[in-house]
Amino acid sequence: MQDDGNMAVELPNAGEGLREKARWVVREARRRGADGVAAEAAAGLGLEVRVRCGELETLEHHRDQELGVTVYVGRRRGGASTSDLSAEALCETVQSALDIARHAGDDPCNGLVEERYLPSSSPELDLHHSWGLRPEQAVAMARAAEAAALNADPRIQNSEGAAVRSSEGFTVYANSHDFSGHWSWSRHGIDCAVVARDGKGMQRDSWYDSRVAPDELAAPEDIGRTAAARALARLGPRSLRTCNVPVLYEAPAAEHLFEMFVRAVSGVNLYRGASFLRGQLGTQVWAEALRIHEQPHLPRAPGSAPFDEDGVATRNRDLVRGGVLEGYLLGVYAARRLGLEPTGNAGGVHNLCVEATAGGLEELLGGMHRGLLVTDLMGSGCNLVTGDYSQGVAGFWVENGKRVHPVEGVTVAGRLQDMFRDLEATGNDLDTRGAIRNGSVLIPNMVVAGN
Repeated sequence: MQDDGNMAVELPNAGEGLREKARWVVREARRRGADGVAAEAAAGLGLEVRVRCGELETLEHHRDQELGVTVYVGRRRGGASTSDLSAEALCETVQSALDIARHAGDDPCNGLVEERYLPSSSPELDLHHSWGLRPEQAVAMARAAEAAALNADPRIQNSEGAAVRSSEGFTVYANSHDFSGHWSWSRHGIDCAVVARDGKGMQRDSWYDSRVAPDELAAPEDIGRTAAARALARLGPRSLRTCNVPVLYEAPAAEHLFEMFVRAVSGVNLYRGASFLRGQLGTQVWAEALRIHEQPHLPRAPGSAPFDEDGVATRNRDLVRGGVLEGYLLGVYAARRLGLEPTGNAGGVHNLCVEATAGGLEELLGGMHRGLLVTDLMGSGCNLVTGDYSQGVAGFWVENGKRVHPVEGVTVAGRLQDMFRDLEATGNDLDTRGAIRNGSVLIPNMVVAGN
């Protein structure tokens, strides 16, 4: 595909066309007998390059578009989607959705979102920042990141590559309540992974940055040097004897704990009885000092959105205050199943913010007499029904607030219920690259299983 050098050129026209097609699909489905209709349409384009050992490995352009329609005939639901947005294909898609609905079973929880939950205004989220990145520029940046890593130390002896990515797009939602909303977005990133070697073996590590606006990305050279430093720090790892000690999760690794929380308070797991937090609204499930809240309208934040996949308006709200669970994450269907109100979380969480109760990683580390710093996770062994937690990790053994030696081949274990309630501190070293914004996390006592 030819590169036009300016990805933003097509988006305004694509956006206007998508809005009209989504509204047309809603009207057509109603004309054909649907009682309720929702249509989602999206278009995107992007560029990704990857280099390895200075050589270009891949250069990919992508352009895609899709329109999906959900129809309700009584309390029966049907859905279909297409990447062909011609009039003929859209008619076929509408009819396919109706045919599915007419053969589906009745479900009293099916149905279009109620009008009172739809947005009454559109917040300014500043989510679209075009980069206009040309392939040769992206290749040069990827090479710069990798070269900085390879030149950082003679022990960096190999590379798994460096990549630069840029994408942007347009999203539309319309339904038969005469509601139509849309927003444009962008996401840009750089990553690098290298291998360090000494007389005792090899270790791999990586680093990346990802932002809505390209001018907020870290420099490629900084990403490469960080990847190298992390790989070098892991050389000469040891295992440990099984012990009970404090465990400090570095911010990127700590995100996993909050992902488990998100899963445990998400509607589908709650109404299926597959969560240890079902029925726990109003009870203390985290340490008393902790606050976890959603901020879906933060400018330039990757988790921001004016409404969810059901069209429900997003809003600032607390999920946890003073350690007490105050809310779930519910789409319309899950809310009906549970007899609760939808929360604007069909499709996921929107900038879940974990408030800090302490300083950054080094401050938390300095307060540890003896324990484990976790910087990497391997696999997953969490049972959401019981809360049982077992996770392979790598990191550093800590004594008197200092990293003593790298560690691998160990597992940390506990129960999420205990880990959440006993949590000692959350750091202010926030990782803001994704939809969960958290710092480092200190758990005062966990089983660390080694040799």
